[in-house]
Amino acid sequence: MTPGHPTRILLADDHALVRHGLRMILDAEPDLTVVAEAGDGAEAVELATRSGADPGVDLAILDIAMPRMTGIQAAREISRRAPGIRLLMLSMYDNEQYLFESLKAGACGYVLKSVADRDLLEACRAAMRGEPFLYPGAVTALIRDYLLRHRQGEPAPDTVLTPREEEIVKLIAEGHSSKQIADMLVISVKTVERHRANILAKLGLRDRLELTRHAIRAGLIEP
Repeated sequence: MTPGHPTRILLADDHALVRHGLRMILDAEPDLTVVAEAGDGAEAVELATRSGADPGVDLAILDIAMPRMTGIQAAREISRRAPGIRLLMLSMYDNEQYLFESLKAGACGYVLKSVADRDLLEACRAAMRGEPFLYPGAVTALIRDYLLRHRQGEPAPDTVLTPREEEIVKLIAEGHSSKQIADMLVISVKTVERHRANILAKLGLRDRLELTRHAIRAGLIEP
């Protein structure tokens, strides 16, 4: 953030009405300003990371459940390509898996939509100070997870899928056919099928139903 200037915010949510409401809350503050809006994760990545973007983005607020690319997937990509941008996740769900995946993706805060009018401003300012922002239930979940892993003597494994494989898992779980996925990702049907076979083998799964269950647990789609 440029000294003396308000924090420049990218707001990503697939519901225009939600974006409008959040923008009103943010733009009412002199130290915060929304400079870009995105309707899905892929658009958020493009807006946040395009070279020569003017105005630039200091903070990206990403809804977790978005089409094509989730907020968590977008956060990973923004973290990789523009590590200077701070990240906040928005979610309708008090979900431990979403929380853990968000933090692993590089987010410094997790805000529930149900209390966004109360928590979002504080979360934005904490993020720009380099401090984490977690609602009380999230802190409890983190402590419980730490204690469980400590008792088990081993950390939980990171994802074994590549970003492209995760993208395909999400699209399969959303009900798209191999032909539709191939068209959306501009790859061949044969490539989609090869990815699908690799994914099933890596995860030890058998079919679309088990793949969908995995996508829900991994926070790629909503239950």
